[in-house]
Amino acid sequence: MKTEFQLDPLSRRAFVERWAQAALGVTVLHQTGGLMAATEATKAAAGPGFGKAKNLIFLQMIGGMTHIDTFDPKEGETQGPVKPVKTKAGFQLGGTMTKMAEQADKFSIIRSMSSKTGVHAAGQYVIRTGYEQRSTIKHPALGAWAQHFKGPSHKTLPSSVCVNRQPNNGNGFFPSSFSPLPILDPDYGLQNAKADVPAEQLSKRLALLDKLDSGFRERFQTASVKSYTEFYQNTVTIMTSDDLKAFSITDEPSEVREKYGMNKFGQGCLLARRLIEKGVRCIEVASGGWDMHLNIGTALKDKGAEMDQGVAALLEDLKQRGMLDSTIVVLCSEFGRGPKVNGHGGRDHHPKVFSTMLAGGGIKGGFIYGASDKGGFEVADKGVTIQDFLSTVGWAMGMGKEVVMSPSNRPFTVGDKGKPVMEMFA
Repeated sequence: MKTEFQLDPLSRRAFVERWAQAALGVTVLHQTGGLMAATEATKAAAGPGFGKAKNLIFLQMIGGMTHIDTFDPKEGETQGPVKPVKTKAGFQLGGTMTKMAEQADKFSIIRSMSSKTGVHAAGQYVIRTGYEQRSTIKHPALGAWAQHFKGPSHKTLPSSVCVNRQPNNGNGFFPSSFSPLPILDPDYGLQNAKADVPAEQLSKRLALLDKLDSGFRERFQTASVKSYTEFYQNTVTIMTSDDLKAFSITDEPSEVREKYGMNKFGQGCLLARRLIEKGVRCIEVASGGWDMHLNIGTALKDKGAEMDQGVAALLEDLKQRGMLDSTIVVLCSEFGRGPKVNGHGGRDHHPKVFSTMLAGGGIKGGFIYGASDKGGFEVADKGVTIQDFLSTVGWAMGMGKEVVMSPSNRPFTVGDKGKPVMEMFA
């Protein structure tokens, strides 16, 4: 039997969550600052692009985006249902990407990505963390790595936010305070962020519960309890702060919202721009529906057009506001889709080769790195792993290969054993 001094982390978490619900009258809470002291930035050798990106917008196409119909169009037997379009940078994009074609001078494409997994959940985990899933440990996403090396990005707002998705242990083995704040629908912003009682009554509740809680904190002086205590203190701060307005895209002019596209992905891209502007460092925006086993032509009309409009508007907006140089925007998916159309008019999973896009933060514009073969079946030149891809993003953000020991005393780095693709930098 456990003694009172052997309270496990789940029990501690339950304690503080009950404390917050009683005190604040909210059901969704999040830590907006970290207790763990920030380490110094990695003292890496000088190189192009290192640390130029202060912010990250990570666009994840969930379901396996078809590379042949987006960033690596082909001719002949494997050509997609829509004829490719020529960009202002000279290369071609998939036929639904007419708006991105006009922004092609602002981004680079890696056409030689490959993955070892063709399973959705496992592939999504790897593209987000650089590590294969394990039952014994959770690995951090890039936002958590950045908070570890650089500390909190804002006094009130969270350092990381994820849009259109749950956080899914984005903090990994770092404290829970490093987990991204989830915004499940950008139209509704940050839900349950206001207390259900007047400010004066809230203050009285907090004072009383703080007094009741003092004995528990003195008895269990662990990093977990301290982290959650700070968690709720910062929650109260954001609940009463004007910074909450950053989450309200309804404040944007209607013409700006329409330019991004009136859908969850387009509005998520707009919210990402607003949050970067206000001091949030890392924002993930998810777009589901890319698992196109059936009738890919019809599916692309909606999904491809949403992606094209949202990303093009984001890149143009960041450039006009002078924010693109300091913000790295990446677009990725867990794998590609098969070059051969199946019997249902769709494409099946294809991890052997796929494409990713990078822009801003020191990345070249109008540049293609690597290549797939003529039909889009395999890597033909300059292969890039997911670990290389994430290491490239980490390099742009000033995170090198400093080893961090997990609580289980195992060594980890940003992007695992991957190497930055230095040719991507201007």
